Amino acid sequence: MKQLVQNLKNGQTVLEEVPAPQVRRGQVLIRTRRSLVSLGTERMLVEFGRASLVAKARQQPDKVKQVLDKIRTDGLIPTLEAVFRKLDQPLPLGYCNVGEVLAVGEGITDLAIGDRVASNGPHAEWVSVPRNLVVRIPDAVSDDEAAFTVIGAIGLQGIRLLNPTLGETVVVVGLGLIGLLTAELLRLNGCRVIGLDIDEQKLTLARQKGIITLNPADGTDPVTAVLSLTGGIGADGVIITASTKTDELISQAARMSRKRGRIVLVGVIGLNLSRAEFYEKELTFQVSCSYGPGRYDEVYEQQGHDYPLPFVRWTENRNFQTILQLLSTGQLDVTPLISEVVPLDQYQTIYGQISRSRSIASLLSYPEQGPVQSAVTLREVRYESTQGVVGVIGAGNFAGATLLPALQAGGAQLKTIASAGGLNGTLLARKHTIAVSTTDYREILTDPDIDLVVITTRHNLHARLTIEALRAGKHVFVEKPLCLFTDELPPIINAWQESGKTVLVGFNRRFSPHAQKMKALLGGDRSGDVPMNIVATMNAGAIPASSWVHDRAVGGGRILGEACHYVDLITFLTGSRVVAVCLNAMGRQPSETTDSASLLLRYENGATGVINYFANGSKAYAKERVEVYSQERTLVLDNFRTLKGYGFKNFTTLSTRQDKGHTEQFRRLVGQIRQGGEPLIPFAELVNTTQATLAALDSLREGRWVAVNLNTVYQPDPSPVGDA
Repeated sequence: MKQLVQNLKNGQTVLEEVPAPQVRRGQVLIRTRRSLVSLGTERMLVEFGRASLVAKARQQPDKVKQVLDKIRTDGLIPTLEAVFRKLDQPLPLGYCNVGEVLAVGEGITDLAIGDRVASNGPHAEWVSVPRNLVVRIPDAVSDDEAAFTVIGAIGLQGIRLLNPTLGETVVVVGLGLIGLLTAELLRLNGCRVIGLDIDEQKLTLARQKGIITLNPADGTDPVTAVLSLTGGIGADGVIITASTKTDELISQAARMSRKRGRIVLVGVIGLNLSRAEFYEKELTFQVSCSYGPGRYDEVYEQQGHDYPLPFVRWTENRNFQTILQLLSTGQLDVTPLISEVVPLDQYQTIYGQISRSRSIASLLSYPEQGPVQSAVTLREVRYESTQGVVGVIGAGNFAGATLLPALQAGGAQLKTIASAGGLNGTLLARKHTIAVSTTDYREILTDPDIDLVVITTRHNLHARLTIEALRAGKHVFVEKPLCLFTDELPPIINAWQESGKTVLVGFNRRFSPHAQKMKALLGGDRSGDVPMNIVATMNAGAIPASSWVHDRAVGGGRILGEACHYVDLITFLTGSRVVAVCLNAMGRQPSETTDSASLLLRYENGATGVINYFANGSKAYAKERVEVYSQERTLVLDNFRTLKGYGFKNFTTLSTRQDKGHTEQFRRLVGQIRQGGEPLIPFAELVNTTQATLAALDSLREGRWVAVNLNTVYQPDPSPVGDA
């Protein structure tokens, strides 16, 4: 299928050929008929992409500060590589989609194949959208009209926050598409509406809908005019739908408002507020969030849990329904707003001149398509089995930024990448010369050429996909963690034992040249005979509480999902396995997960470890630090860039570019798959690390030390693991 994307690095708008998405639980697969181009939002993306690197930096000064902090901690080259990787990730365009339901995912009972629906799907021939972002279209509403559903809800949500009453005067600043829809909806609400814009075409459309118009470009002072129109009282409310960098609009809104007036921002403007202007009138100001309650809430949007109507009357989905109801009764008329309808393959008609466009609403039309194709072949390559041919499941940020480059540098032959939506996988396939992009990961499992399956999905899928890959006769590399719950471990162990294949979890840090040097200095394979204390600190940085990472059932929390790196590293350095853990977290109440805690580890050989995992530190400070104390000697590793030794003969310092061991990990793994040999990490250690982090969460909940049983779950087999 075809999908429109925007390249933020060079500003190009491209129609990509990508595999159609798979319908998943709680989602709806839709064949697109129409989509509306949000000229304001999409113009900003296009212009940002076309801007120079310096201009991009000026537009995002907060990001510049983050870059400078990262340079100080990680070094110049790794930081620049990260910046260019980020800019090289094209964004899907569009969020106003109309089409026909092709399939419904598990758990959906109120939509059927063949239903016409509107959604916030992108400009693509097929889209897969969560149920709460999909709404059925009434028969009386055409596809063209229904394309205004989502963008109309944006204006409607701004009105709901303003809470106007019958007869009030409301000013709408900016009469673009959202502004015109907002003004018309306010009229339907019984308000007297004043519209401000400098484009006479838009003002003419507004007047045709009974809106009083003001044009500052002809010398009219908006504040004076509004005060005059309201008898010196001022507007009851102001909704700003314009997009500009200046602070003048918020100042004008304050000065034209009555005492205790309300101001709502829907657009994007400068926000240096004057305290005096707001203080004297006791004005209220609120920023509207997109379509309404539920937006950006993982539980509502992705998991499909609706808010109870008696308590949250207007969710984003119910706002969608309201717009469609108004369209079906003819109360809301969007037909005059349609400037053009353009076939998808002629998209440059719109985007080629988007910076100069005077269109109000541009629609893309889609051809009748054939069967849904789950894979796209980008190049033809013949592979020899048992040569380290790789299939990758997952195409997120980590895969693109770290995993795929490391796989290639490690000598892997990449054949297929599977991603849920298809776009990310296809873009990464093209960048890394991967032959096939698919949305059906089973194509990887059934491909006889593929020896190694690399799993880099959300954490809740790791256990199931590992088991499926092993049962398909594949070697497995799975990003940490191995699993999220204790009852997932035995099936993994059984599948591994039955398959005779290698399993490696992505504990890359032990493969860093710094970790390897530390191991050698501490006695190499005999390090288990040397008593030691190790302190590892991760200045992890905060992740929003709403992130899936914190969800116990999806991400597992950051101790399980990230601190496990250091359990493995300490296990590697001490040459022993964990026998007991105690997790102490910041805060007073027991919790399922935490991201600011100290994990105490007791090892079988008497060694101890402390992992300080903190999310409340400064980003300007180095992210990772490891200290080893043993036999009156000390090693200090700073951010995997510098290793310093104290008390060691013939060693003081090792300095490199930041190297966390990703490339070396894959170089060794590909070599093992091609040539056979011992596993890179003994399976017993993988299980022990997983048990230790699971036990840490038990410790957090129960407030005590928790033992890690080394014998009941897994007894190591003395025979070699894996085959060629």
